[in-house]
Parts: sequence; C-alpha cells; structure tokens
Amino acid sequence: MKATIQKIVVIITLFIGSISYVNAQNKTENALLWEVSGNGLAKPSYLFGTIHMICEKDFVMKPKVNDAFAKTSQLVLEINMADPNELVAMQQLALGKEPLSKQLTKEQLAKLEEILKREVGVGVAQVDQFSLQTILSLVSMKSFGCDNIKMYEMEFVAKAKQINKPVLGLEKVKEQFDYMAKALDSNEIIEQLSKSDKQLTQQLVATYLNEDVSGLYEFSTNKEMMSATAVQWMLQFRNENWLKTMPTLMQKESTFFAVGAAHLGGEIGIIHLLRKAGYTVKPIMG
Repeated sequence: MKATIQKIVVIITLFIGSISYVNAQNKTENALLWEVSGNGLAKPSYLFGTIHMICEKDFVMKPKVNDAFAKTSQLVLEINMADPNELVAMQQLALGKEPLSKQLTKEQLAKLEEILKREVGVGVAQVDQFSLQTILSLVSMKSFGCDNIKMYEMEFVAKAKQINKPVLGLEKVKEQFDYMAKALDSNEIIEQLSKSDKQLTQQLVATYLNEDVSGLYEFSTNKEMMSATAVQWMLQFRNENWLKTMPTLMQKESTFFAVGAAHLGGEIGIIHLLRKAGYTVKPIMG
C-alpha cells in the first residue's frame, strides 16, 4: 500500500500539470526532446517532455533520449524524486488535513461517491483520509486501463542512480501542492473527476507517442474545465520560476531536464521562454 501511495502521489502534479495554453499562431515543432545551446553555454543541455504515466506496453525510451541523457552530467526533474525527504513529504501530503467527509458538502460527497464507484470500484469511506488531489491521480491512473504503469521520471532516476549521476529538482513537492491548491478548488477537482474518460486517455497517449507537441497542447486545453487561474498557477507561474533556475544549472553542468510535456510549448512554454532569453533551442528528431 505504501508503494502504491508513493506512485499515486508522484503523478499528481504531472497529471494536473497537463493543463495547457495554446496559441494557434505559435505552433511548436513536433518533438519531445530538445537541445539547448548558445548564450554562453560551454556544452549543450537537453529538455525532454514526459507524460505523467503510461502503460508499460506503450512505454518507449528512444535511442536519441538515451544518447542525450548519456551526454549530460546531471538530471533535473520537476521535483527531486531521488531525495528521500521529498518522498516522505509526498506521502504526508497525500493525506488531507481532515477527512473528506468533513471537508465536502453532502452534494459533493454524493457526486464523489458516484464517480469513485464507477471509475475505481471503491467508495468515499475507503479513501476518506486522502486529499482530493490524490484521488484525482488515482482515477487518472485507472483511466489508462492497465495494471503495469510506468513513469518516465522514475526511469530516469533509476538510470541516474546506476551511474551516480546527480539528481536535482526545480521545485519542492510542497510547492507543487500549494500551486495545485491555488489552481483548483474542490468543485473543479470533482468536475475533472466526473469527466475521466478511457478513450480520451488513449488518444492522449497516441498523441504523445507521435511526439505531436502541438497536438498535445490542443488536446490538453479545455476551457470548460480549466480556468485562467489554473493555467496561471500550474503552467505560467511555474515555467517562469524554472527559467530563473535553469540558466545557472546549465552554466555549471550539461543538464538533462525532464518535465511534463505540457510545459514545453506555447507562448508561456519553456521552449519559447528559453529562446526569448537568448538560447538556441532546436528539436532532436528521429
């Protein structure tokens, strides 16, 4: 159960982080792997867009990704999943400050009960101690329709440990939970839960495997579900914060960045922000 909770919590922000903003006039080239060079960098760094989770049968680590990883001196993720303190914080934050049965209204509890019975086969009483964010991840995991889930971030951590490559994080897990709390209220999370769809999840996976970055953004954007506030806190604010840290990391060491693919494109995306800051950012095809 402990391992299951860890896995669920690890993908919480990556799932919610798939909220995205698309500008039809600012399409991004179709690639998940990007080389970052110029602007005084002695060696290039690399940026890779991940999917929050994926069935083992669909998991692919292309040679170009392995090659880029091998060229770098450090791995940087959204949060440092190799840090035991961060893993402990994940487990603690998976639990709500108080039971859901005390937090939510009768109407919210009834709707949540219906969703959980339909999507997961459990009732509110069985997950009463967890936060709504944790339940959102649980339902998302079930929408993939498989038992064996893989996460790119954890695969990169395992590869880094094998060769003693340092692992760092762009932010703390506590910060991510704070952003989520500001981005989505209880009603918005329950609304997202009600729209869980296995077919849409499979379309998302197919789009990701095709490295269709523009398609991922168009797929992820849903104005009916995602408010401007959610986009601001889950994408724009975090991307801008990361751009304050990434240059220093790249100046010191050739770095392999692995973050949710939703952070890559658009006018508020990392690719555009890096180019705006004077870096050459080009797609690695193949």
